[in-house]
Amino acid sequence: MTGVWIAIVVSTIVIVALMGIFLYLRWRRLRLEEKFLKELMISDRPSDANELENGGNVNNLQVYSAAEIKTATNGFSLVNKLGEGGFGPVYKEIAVKRLSRRSGQGLVEFKNELILIAKLQHRNLVRLLGFFVQGEEKMLVYEYLPNKSLDFFIFDQSKRELLDWNMRSSIIEGIAEGLLYLHKYSRLRIIHRDLKASNILLDKDMNPKISDFGMARIFRPDELEANTIKVVGTYGYMPPEYAMEGIFSVKSDVYSFGVLAWELWKVDPLKLVDLAIMESTVKDQVLKCINVSLLCVEHSPSDRPTMPDVLSMLTRDVNQLPSPKQPAFYNVEKNSVIENSTQEQTQVRCSINKMSLTEMVGR
Repeated sequence: MTGVWIAIVVSTIVIVALMGIFLYLRWRRLRLEEKFLKELMISDRPSDANELENGGNVNNLQVYSAAEIKTATNGFSLVNKLGEGGFGPVYKEIAVKRLSRRSGQGLVEFKNELILIAKLQHRNLVRLLGFFVQGEEKMLVYEYLPNKSLDFFIFDQSKRELLDWNMRSSIIEGIAEGLLYLHKYSRLRIIHRDLKASNILLDKDMNPKISDFGMARIFRPDELEANTIKVVGTYGYMPPEYAMEGIFSVKSDVYSFGVLAWELWKVDPLKLVDLAIMESTVKDQVLKCINVSLLCVEHSPSDRPTMPDVLSMLTRDVNQLPSPKQPAFYNVEKNSVIENSTQEQTQVRCSINKMSLTEMVGR
């Protein structure tokens, strides 16, 4: 009989202990959620906090429940999975962006994207509908754009042919207008820092919308550039000063735009213009776009145009565009001394080596 009572007492203690642990974990989770929601009202940089105070808050966004998210994504079915980026997977029918626990990006990026995109309203920026936070599970809910992202088209041989020149030109101009808004006309001056084909979403009419603001930074009106020891983004779209020194500015986005615009009409590195648009192109427009993209990817940030200049060159009839500079290293055979209009000889400061190859050799 004594053994039975001991078993009952021990079982009761275990059950009470488990219930206590469960209630504590639940209380702790609710406290973390409350803390996280409060932290959404501030930014990581002191200079950003004032900007965000003046810009408003995220209270106008819908806070979704777990049941609503599960229903919308069909239980996070693979059939509803649109893709996966550095932040985590994205699901339809509303675009639910789920924070991956394995991702190198995390709470800071989630909070950053939520705060920034909630304050940005433009036809060429993806629209945030709301968010979901429960314990370690964090999600952003965006408008659903049925045509996926730009890379889905331009890097696929069959789908690329669906984009004629007029459509590509419209996409280029739409991206430029979105960047111009971020740099100049929004309540917060935003540097995107990760502009690339997979972050350009397309609606049912193929209008482009810039997405993924997890890496974006706010600039003060008087701030020209910033420096970071943590370089984030995608190599190939990064300007050299950012990839090598961590320096970024509005000219960083201009460089990424130039690379992106180049991809829209030149996928094959051996061809000047994508053959898929040859029949629908207007020669002068193509040459103008190529000229503008080369200006955008100048090595020195000071030589790159600003987005107002870029959009002006793309959309207006300009008699003569600035000529891009020759790169520091290029493959050409010619005399390095040229004559200018005054018949004076001027030394061209560039390399005419056929090839440079560096190897590390041990002593």
